[in-house]
Amino acid sequence: MGNKVQELLAAEPGLTLEQMAKSLECSVQAVITGLPADMFALAGSEAVWQLIEELPDWGKVTVIVQNEGSVFEFKGEFPKGSIAHGYYNFMHHKNPFHGHLLVDGLTAVAFVSKPHRGAESHSMVFLSPAGNCVFKVFLGRDAERKLIPGQLARFQQLKQQLGTAAAENT
Repeated sequence: MGNKVQELLAAEPGLTLEQMAKSLECSVQAVITGLPADMFALAGSEAVWQLIEELPDWGKVTVIVQNEGSVFEFKGEFPKGSIAHGYYNFMHHKNPFHGHLLVDGLTAVAFVSKPHRGAESHSMVFLSPAGNCVFKVFLGRDAERKLIPGQLARFQQLKQQLGTAAAENT
C-alpha cells in the first residue's frame, strides 16, 4: 500500500487523506501508514486521551470534521470536557465548540506533517477502530498565517516521542 500512497501523493499532492483513501479504496489509517516515514507518527488510545486533555491548553487550533465530501471547520480553542454515559462531552459554556465523542470510538491518533496547498501543515488525526478519521486538529496560525511556534514545538516533540515509541515496538 505504501507505494500506491506515495505514487498518489506525488501525482496529486493536494488531496486530503480522505480523498486519497477513497481513491485507493482503503482506510485513512492505511493512507497515513503508507506516507513517507518522516510525515507521520501513529500512537494508540492512551495518547488519544492524553492529547484530548492537553489540547485545551494549546490555544487557537482548527478542528475539521469531513464526512461524505462535506467539510466542517471550527477555529478557536479546543474545549475541555468530561466523560459521562460513554461519551467525552465538550460542554464548557464559554466555548462555542460543543459535542460528544464516543469514548470507544477513538483508538489511535496520527501526527501527520503533510503540506496543504503549498504551505507547511501539521495535524493530529483521531482515528476510529476501522481506521477512519473521526476528526482532525490542525495547528493554529497567527495573523500572518504562520504556524504558532509553541504549538509547532509541542507537535514535533509528541510526534518524535510517539515515532520513537512506535519504532521501539516493532
